[in-house]
Amino acid sequence: MLAARFADGSLLLAIVALIALEAAALVWLWYRRGTGLAPREYLGNLVSGGLLMMAVRAALLDQSWMIVAMWLLGALSAHMLDVLLRWRWPVGHPRFKD
Repeated sequence: MLAARFADGSLLLAIVALIALEAAALVWLWYRRGTGLAPREYLGNLVSGGLLMMAVRAALLDQSWMIVAMWLLGALSAHMLDVLLRWRWPVGHPRFKD
Protein backbone atom coordinates (compact mmCIF):
# COMPACT_ATOMS: atom_id res chain seq x y z
CA MET A 1 0.00 0.00 0.00
CA LEU A 2 2.76 2.45 0.93
CA ALA A 3 4.77 1.43 -2.13
CA ALA A 4 1.78 2.18 -4.36
CA ARG A 5 1.33 5.62 -2.79
CA PHE A 6 5.01 6.33 -3.31
CA ALA A 7 4.93 5.12 -6.92
CA ASP A 8 1.91 7.22 -7.91
CA GLY A 9 3.34 10.33 -6.22
CA SER A 10 0.50 10.85 -3.76
CA LEU A 11 2.78 10.26 -0.77
CA LEU A 12 5.10 13.02 -1.94
CA LEU A 13 2.16 15.37 -2.43
CA ALA A 14 1.10 14.64 1.15
CA ILE A 15 4.62 15.48 2.35
CA VAL A 16 4.54 18.77 0.42
CA ALA A 17 1.14 19.56 1.97
CA LEU A 18 2.56 18.89 5.43
CA ILE A 19 5.50 21.20 4.69
CA ALA A 20 3.04 23.94 3.66
CA LEU A 21 0.98 23.35 6.80
CA GLU A 22 4.11 23.55 8.95
CA ALA A 23 5.14 26.80 7.28
CA ALA A 24 1.67 28.30 7.78
CA ALA A 25 1.63 27.32 11.46
CA LEU A 26 5.10 28.73 12.09
CA VAL A 27 4.29 32.00 10.32
CA TRP A 28 1.05 32.25 12.27
CA LEU A 29 2.87 31.70 15.58
CA TRP A 30 5.44 34.33 14.71
CA TYR A 31 3.01 37.05 13.64
CA ARG A 32 0.16 36.29 16.02
CA ARG A 33 2.03 35.41 19.21
CA GLY A 34 5.57 36.62 18.58
CA THR A 35 7.08 33.21 19.41
CA GLY A 36 9.32 30.90 17.47
CA LEU A 37 11.65 31.70 14.61
CA ALA A 38 11.26 34.59 12.20
CA PRO A 39 9.98 33.35 8.82
CA ARG A 40 13.19 34.57 7.21
CA GLU A 41 15.05 31.91 9.19
CA TYR A 42 13.29 28.88 7.69
CA LEU A 43 11.04 29.65 4.71
CA GLY A 44 13.81 29.26 2.13
CA ASN A 45 14.66 25.88 3.59
CA LEU A 46 11.03 24.70 3.56
CA VAL A 47 10.43 25.94 0.01
CA SER A 48 13.62 24.24 -1.18
CA GLY A 49 12.58 20.97 0.46
CA GLY A 50 9.10 21.12 -1.01
CA LEU A 51 10.46 21.76 -4.50
CA LEU A 52 12.87 18.84 -4.14
CA MET A 53 9.91 16.61 -3.23
CA MET A 54 8.15 17.80 -6.38
CA ALA A 55 11.27 16.97 -8.45
CA VAL A 56 11.32 13.45 -7.02
CA ARG A 57 7.60 13.10 -7.77
CA ALA A 58 8.10 14.25 -11.36
CA ALA A 59 10.92 11.74 -11.82
CA LEU A 60 8.84 8.91 -10.32
CA LEU A 61 5.97 9.74 -12.66
CA ASP A 62 8.40 9.65 -15.59
CA GLN A 63 7.70 13.23 -16.57
CA SER A 64 9.89 15.11 -19.01
CA TRP A 65 13.44 15.84 -17.90
CA MET A 66 12.61 19.52 -18.38
CA ILE A 67 9.90 19.32 -15.72
CA VAL A 68 12.30 17.63 -13.30
CA ALA A 69 14.95 20.25 -14.12
CA MET A 70 12.43 23.05 -13.53
CA TRP A 71 11.67 21.75 -10.01
CA LEU A 72 15.38 21.32 -9.29
CA LEU A 73 16.16 24.84 -10.52
CA GLY A 74 13.44 26.21 -8.27
CA ALA A 75 14.87 24.29 -5.32
CA LEU A 76 18.35 25.58 -6.08
CA SER A 77 17.07 29.16 -6.29
CA ALA A 78 15.27 28.86 -2.96
CA HIS A 79 18.36 27.33 -1.38
CA MET A 80 20.64 30.06 -2.73
CA LEU A 81 18.29 32.76 -1.44
CA ASP A 82 18.19 31.03 1.95
CA VAL A 83 21.99 30.93 2.13
CA LEU A 84 22.24 34.58 1.09
CA LEU A 85 19.76 35.64 3.78
CA ARG A 86 21.63 33.64 6.45
CA TRP A 87 25.10 34.75 5.39
CA ARG A 88 27.06 36.53 8.13
CA TRP A 89 29.04 39.37 6.57
CA PRO A 90 32.26 40.43 8.33
CA VAL A 91 32.21 43.66 10.31
CA GLY A 92 33.11 46.56 8.07
CA HIS A 93 31.78 44.92 4.91
CA PRO A 94 29.35 47.18 2.97
CA ARG A 95 26.59 44.57 3.37
CA PHE A 96 27.16 44.11 7.12
CA LYS A 97 24.03 44.56 9.23
CA ASP A 98 23.74 44.24 12.98
